[in-house]
Amino acid sequence: MNSLKRPREIAVAVLQLRAHDREAFPTVWPSVLQRIERAAACGARLVVLPEGTVPAYVIGYEPYDPSRTERAIEELRELARRTRSVIVAGATRQDGGRLYNGALAIDGDGSVAGWADKQFLWHFDRQWFSAGERLEPIRTQIGTIGALVCADGRIPTIARALVDRGAEILVMPTAWVSSGRNAHSLENVQADLLIRVRAKENRVPFVAANKSGVERGCVLYCGKSQIVAADGTLTALASQDGDDTLAAKVELGQPAVQRAHLPAPSSRTGCVRSIRIAISAIEPTAATPERLRILEVQASIAPGASDAARAALDALVPTAFVDDAAIFDPAGVEVYRRAGYQLAVWETRADAVWRDEVMRARAIELRMYVVAIDVERRRACAADPDGAIVCGTFDGYELASFTLDPSRTAQTHVAPGTDVLAGLERAHDLAERRN
Repeated sequence: MNSLKRPREIAVAVLQLRAHDREAFPTVWPSVLQRIERAAACGARLVVLPEGTVPAYVIGYEPYDPSRTERAIEELRELARRTRSVIVAGATRQDGGRLYNGALAIDGDGSVAGWADKQFLWHFDRQWFSAGERLEPIRTQIGTIGALVCADGRIPTIARALVDRGAEILVMPTAWVSSGRNAHSLENVQADLLIRVRAKENRVPFVAANKSGVERGCVLYCGKSQIVAADGTLTALASQDGDDTLAAKVELGQPAVQRAHLPAPSSRTGCVRSIRIAISAIEPTAATPERLRILEVQASIAPGASDAARAALDALVPTAFVDDAAIFDPAGVEVYRRAGYQLAVWETRADAVWRDEVMRARAIELRMYVVAIDVERRRACAADPDGAIVCGTFDGYELASFTLDPSRTAQTHVAPGTDVLAGLERAHDLAERRN
């Protein structure tokens, strides 16, 4: 866990870079160095660059020559030494016959503080890179950094393990991509939701540097680099298509976050047929049986549900019943998902904004259905495995319903060759052992 340190502010700069192809790296690199130097001259103690800055994200199929990367690292070391700033940059790392998609941390004295290799490879990453084998924070002059790379942010227990091992700030070189289905609003679930949740649930600042533009004509980046405070507040946000520099101060050294007690649920076999479920934020009334009949549901859930009602729902679909402590712990629902559960029911008193955002985040990252029951606000709502809110009660609409489709929870491949459940299992194994 984090040691108790006196809170302190540091100035952070994030460089959002225009995408470049690997062949263009020697041409664009001098301007990148100049931007780092300018950011440091403006007071930044930590400067963060995107994933695959050195030499590119899409490595391609030509033989990889590490000498250009080695020269770039030496230039970064000299720049860090001269400016007394800590630099975190996305760079390809070669170790033996393997390549890793890494985050390189260079300390303010110019020494290499450490590397963090990408754990959760995304789509074509696996064509060139091996998955990282270590999950440890990096100590620097400004504090202890939890470095992670891009899709690692989709696995909630990766950031959790880094913070529990001492990270005071999460730093992510990233290459958030977008489908471009709406050219005026490029979407990416991490940029639009998950990064703020990662900061909130771990109570540490989160800094992410992304690219903008297009690489190789077939990889589109969404921009939206950001600096997020420890309470999940968005402090600075880049445009989706700019060549931006963000600057803000963040506070490090907050008291350690308290984690929930994690159960060890038995493995379950999920349901195979769709079921209709009714949800409510008020206790059943005399009118409830008629309403359930009208809605043609197979199960229902409401505040303070009896053991019998919970058992009836759980018999139809493996269901985790969780509270605020569990839902705000990145592993609090994850342990159930790895055991085969398809639905989580959460009785909450959380702030309404975070209620919806955390509900959606858990549904997306775990590929399961999540129901939130907020008695104080008389709001019950449900999110599907894509994070869409599929139903919700309000005012006189006291009983809502949705269809739980088990085929949706079985769709755990979020990109070609990228399986969320496999990523959760691998992150769990890494978190269980110390390197």
